[in-house]
Amino acid sequence: MSIIRERAAARLPLGRPSRRQPRRGSQRSDPPGPGHGQHERRFSPGHAWPYLLVAPTVLGMLYLLVYPLARTVLISLQDFRLRQLISGDARFVGLRNYETLLTDGHFWQVVRRTFLFMAVDVVLIMLLATLVALVIERLGRLGRTAVLSALVLAWAMPVIAATTVFQWLFHSEFGIVNHTLTGLGFDSFDRYPWFAHGPAAFTILVLLIVWQSVPFAAITLYSALATVPSELYESARIDGAPAGRIFRSVTFPMVRPIFMLVLSLEVIWTFKAFVQIWVMTNGGPGDATTTLPVYAVQTALSSQRYDLGSAASMVTVLMMAAVLALHFRQLFRQEGEAL
Repeated sequence: MSIIRERAAARLPLGRPSRRQPRRGSQRSDPPGPGHGQHERRFSPGHAWPYLLVAPTVLGMLYLLVYPLARTVLISLQDFRLRQLISGDARFVGLRNYETLLTDGHFWQVVRRTFLFMAVDVVLIMLLATLVALVIERLGRLGRTAVLSALVLAWAMPVIAATTVFQWLFHSEFGIVNHTLTGLGFDSFDRYPWFAHGPAAFTILVLLIVWQSVPFAAITLYSALATVPSELYESARIDGAPAGRIFRSVTFPMVRPIFMLVLSLEVIWTFKAFVQIWVMTNGGPGDATTTLPVYAVQTALSSQRYDLGSAASMVTVLMMAAVLALHFRQLFRQEGEAL
């Protein structure tokens, strides 16, 4: 019988599996694969420790940034005035505050003034900053150090201090500007009230914003200019290219990403400028220097319409986001064409 069984087993094909099933309890599990230990280590408590260290900072930023934004959105959708501020029983009104705001002709005058203020400031800042950066690049070591130190000191001056200095410079009775202009023979500027005239106050605010913003932009652009290889300038000069052509064909293409970044930051900073305007003119005289941030605060505090003030703040955020979205879209399109 054993011989018959051995011959029957020999006739079975080599690749055919056996029909015999292992007994229950005798089946052994396969050894864990190479990824099993990695999966366990990935979710080990030790790997969560960095996230626990970062969590307080993230929660603090969420509380300081996300919560005020969400609260502003909520107030803009409610009937929220002084009584609701005290009692806390605000009524939900939907988009009625936005409708009231967008149908107000005075609001659109403020919007036009804000965009004009931003455009004038940004153009002057970028033009002056580029010129200053080009001048610094051509100075010697001593001159470069002196100019950079002056820019850093001007940049480090607090906003309130700089605004107060400009107020005294253009003071009608004690200001050095009126004294200098009168000494030069311009008698019409004797005791001239700069802040009582809308165009004059608007011009002073533009000068203040430009003076405060040029140092950062100039230092950043100079850092970008320092990375341009000198061989490119030498090749362009050998070919006989003038200075303007060298800047358009060599310098600007190399520093364009940094230039666009600085431009975006200046758009944001000038669009949301509030402290300088509020301290110097409080939005006056009349509404000559009232921009969107100032309008939102005036509406919320003076009229005690916190709902309309919140709606104006949200419209300001949306407008600034739309401007930046268009700007970045154009920037990415130019970068794609360059590639």
